[in-house]
Amino acid sequence: MQVWKERKLQWDSEPAATMTNMPTTNPFDDDKLKEECGVFGVVGVADAANFVALGLHALQHRGQEAGGIVTHDPEAGFNSARRFGYVRDNFTSHKVMETLPGPIGIGHVRYSTAGSKGATAIRDVQPFFGEFAMGGAAIAHNGNITNAAALRKELIQHGSIFQSSSDSECIIHLMARSLQKNIPERMKDALRRVEGAFSVVAMTRTKLMGVRDPRGVRPLVLGQLGDGWVLSSETCALDIIGADFVREIEPGEMVVITGDGVESYFPFNREESRFCIFEKVYFSRPDSILGGQSVYETRRQIGVELAKETPVEADLVCPVPDSGTPAAIGYSQESGIPYAMGIIRNQYMGRTFIEPSEQIRNMGVRLKLNVNRALIKDKRIILVDDSVVRGTTTMKIKDMLLDAGAKEVHFRIASPPTQWPCFYGVDTPERDKLLAAKMSVEEMRDHLDVDSIQFISLDGLYRAAGKAEGRDNAKPAYCDACFSGEYPVIPSDKVEEGFKLKAAS
Repeated sequence: MQVWKERKLQWDSEPAATMTNMPTTNPFDDDKLKEECGVFGVVGVADAANFVALGLHALQHRGQEAGGIVTHDPEAGFNSARRFGYVRDNFTSHKVMETLPGPIGIGHVRYSTAGSKGATAIRDVQPFFGEFAMGGAAIAHNGNITNAAALRKELIQHGSIFQSSSDSECIIHLMARSLQKNIPERMKDALRRVEGAFSVVAMTRTKLMGVRDPRGVRPLVLGQLGDGWVLSSETCALDIIGADFVREIEPGEMVVITGDGVESYFPFNREESRFCIFEKVYFSRPDSILGGQSVYETRRQIGVELAKETPVEADLVCPVPDSGTPAAIGYSQESGIPYAMGIIRNQYMGRTFIEPSEQIRNMGVRLKLNVNRALIKDKRIILVDDSVVRGTTTMKIKDMLLDAGAKEVHFRIASPPTQWPCFYGVDTPERDKLLAAKMSVEEMRDHLDVDSIQFISLDGLYRAAGKAEGRDNAKPAYCDACFSGEYPVIPSDKVEEGFKLKAAS
């Protein structure tokens, strides 16, 4: 019981803050799909928390809202630290890290895709912890549970008391109600009740566990660090701590890692793999490896396919930095049109701007991006971006280029039109706020007032991602619901709320 008191006191001493007290989102960052979350875990190393913090730092692109770390030490028990903001601002001081001793730990970086938005409480920050009869366990979840509302209602009716608004907390309560005799079996039992997408990293006093949903929508990889083991959302986080990549956790697989090694289980019914293709387009870091392929090379190849499908006469190919850069390089190489940095990104802007005045808000995208005027003047520009969501940033960038003297502005987009919301761990606007859901490509051109705008086809995107036959001549190998409206898992909660699925053709 003393261990529980120490841990409880530490959690209660954390700031009783909400996101309303935090720096506000950049006024020009609302026109991108927001990264979901990142998870990381390590076992069998001294000072595990330091490795977890480094891993989370490498995964910061997957969530900048908040982060947390849980560790276990044989003498100090379970310990937790959860904070708003960047990893570098919260998990680098000795004062914090010395409260997280032990050879095993997991962590999470968050952008809220389920639960409250704009007024997020510290209690929503993962990892979540539960105390069971056979000991404690903590979990960190990347993805989204599409039947969370139904599960939550059922659990509350049976006496569960929720502490957060997060869908991920359902897993802890399902584990608590399971009658299985150990925590790995309880986790299997709980996750069999869950629908949607999940890559979960979890820990007990001595075990590190990792699970992917049966369709493998979200990434999870296994690495080795000396005699220790690592689980991570992406391979780039293995690189930062010097761990060796071993393999990807397979769709539907659960691994349980102890001092004796890695045990593998497949507790779910087999399903066809449907990895999120937008991980390859935008979410994952370009230096990561997904499905045996370099993310950077996939994005460069998207540019190659885009140039083949949507040629146009121009003087320069320029990326919208930084996410459009590899595709712009590929477009330039295939088209023979010179590549140039026509837009420069302010590397020190970050993703937040503290309490901007209305005047500064109206500056919008200029706070983050600036046109290289000497290069752009009197040129016909092909601008390569990763996606168009609402179209507001696209219009602002176009205005900046024309103000700098560009003769023509042609947008080339490295993904198909985003017409449907994602329910598997990506924060997507409602469908009526997606520009491509309301307009044809030609109508978008008129609305944005650009010389042309073209998107890569879904077939071309599949070819760039390594499927030579494309999509049209094969079963979908990826989850591409945001483009096609074909959801591999029915979002039952949203359908219950009235969301209309795409009519069968």
